[in-house]
Amino acid sequence: MIYKRLGDYIEPVNIRNKELQVTTLLGVSIKKVLIPSIANTIGTNMKTYKIIEKNQFAYGPVTSRNGDKISIALLEDIDIAIVSQAYTVFKVSDEQEVLPQYLMMWFRRPEFDRFARFKSHGSAREVFDWEELCDTQLPIPSIEKQQQIVNEYNTVTNRIQLNEKINTNLEVTAQALYKHWFVDFEFPYVTSSGVEMPYKSSGGAMVYNEELDKEIPVGWSVERLEDTVKILRGASPRPIADYISTKGAPWVKISDATACSNQFLYKTKQFIKEIGISKSRIVLPETLILSNSASPGLPRIMKIKACVHDGWLIFNDYKNITREYLLQFLIANKRDILSNSNGSVFKNLKTEILKEYPIIISDKNILKLFTTNQKIIDDKLERISTELLSLKELQSLLLAKMTKAEASNIIFH
Repeated sequence: MIYKRLGDYIEPVNIRNKELQVTTLLGVSIKKVLIPSIANTIGTNMKTYKIIEKNQFAYGPVTSRNGDKISIALLEDIDIAIVSQAYTVFKVSDEQEVLPQYLMMWFRRPEFDRFARFKSHGSAREVFDWEELCDTQLPIPSIEKQQQIVNEYNTVTNRIQLNEKINTNLEVTAQALYKHWFVDFEFPYVTSSGVEMPYKSSGGAMVYNEELDKEIPVGWSVERLEDTVKILRGASPRPIADYISTKGAPWVKISDATACSNQFLYKTKQFIKEIGISKSRIVLPETLILSNSASPGLPRIMKIKACVHDGWLIFNDYKNITREYLLQFLIANKRDILSNSNGSVFKNLKTEILKEYPIIISDKNILKLFTTNQKIIDDKLERISTELLSLKELQSLLLAKMTKAEASNIIFH
C-alpha cells in the first residue's frame, strides 16, 4: 500500500461568523466528536468564531493538555455550526478522492494520536501544527474501497450505539424499579381481599422514622450500612510504579471504571507484579466495588479476579440486603453520599462516612422479589455488555487494518 501526503488532499477553511447568522456553538470532545460547548461566552465577540459545515473538520493543535488524544472531529449530524477561533477548520479538497468519513477513521486510530504527540513541539505548550498535520502520510485506496471500509465501520458503530442505548434503558428501568419500591414505597402488596396493589397508595400502614425524618412501611427498619455489609478498602503497594507490569494480576484503577459504559468491569489497562499482590487487596468475580477518590461514587461489578488499589471500597458478606439492592441504593443515593465527601483537589469519600450511612431494611419477601427482578435486568445488561466488548474490539481491528486498506467482510447474525 502506497502512503500519500495528507496535505495534498485537504485545505483550510477560515470563514468567520461575521453576521452572527450561526448560533450553534460546538467543541471537540476527548472522544473526537463535536459536542455542545460548555464555555462561558457571555461578553464574547461571536463574530470572530469560525463556521464549520457538514463534512468539515475541526482540530485543536495544542496537544500538551489532552493526555494521549488529539482534539479532532468531523461534523456529521448537523449542517452548520461555529467553533472557537482556537480550532483549525479544514475540509477534504475533493470528496471523489478522499471520503471525509474515511479520513476521520484514520484520525481515530491510536497510532495517529501517538504520531501526533511525537511530532508535537513547543516549550510552554506542545502543538501539532497545520504543517505537521499536512505532512502526515496515510494510505488512500480507491474511493470504492474507502466506501467499503467506511460502511463496515459504520455497521459496527451503529450496532455499538444501539446496544449502548439498550443498556441505558435497562439501567433506567432498574433505577425506576428501586425508586418505586424503596423510595415511593409502591412495591406489590396483596390486600386482605387478595388483590395485588401498590403498597402506599392502597393504604399500606406507614410509621414515622426519626433517622430518615419520613414515614416508612410498618415492619421495615433503618440500619447503618456497616451493619448490613462488610466494607473494606483496597490497598496499594508503595511506590506503586515499582509494582506495575505488563503481566500479572489485573490492577483496577479509577480510569478502568470511567472507561466502562456500564456497571461491569471486564478488564484493566495495567497489571501488578506477583510480589505486589500481597500488598494489595484481591477481589473475586461478582464482587461489588465503589470508587472513593478521583471520581468517587462509581459502583462496578467485577467480572474478573483482580487487585484493587486504595481508591476503591469493597463490599462483601451481605446481611438483610443483597448485592443487587445495594448497587441500586448506591446509585440512587450517590449525590447525598458525596455531599459528605471531603477533599481539596479531588473529593474523597471516607470509608467511615459510608459505614454510618443509613439504609432501609425491607421485608424479606419484598427484598427477595426485588432481587429476582433486578437479576433479570442484570442478566440482560451483562449479555449486551459482553457483545459490546466484542464489537469495540472489532471496531479497533477495523481501524488497525486501515494500513492495509482491507475490508473485513463482516457478517452479523
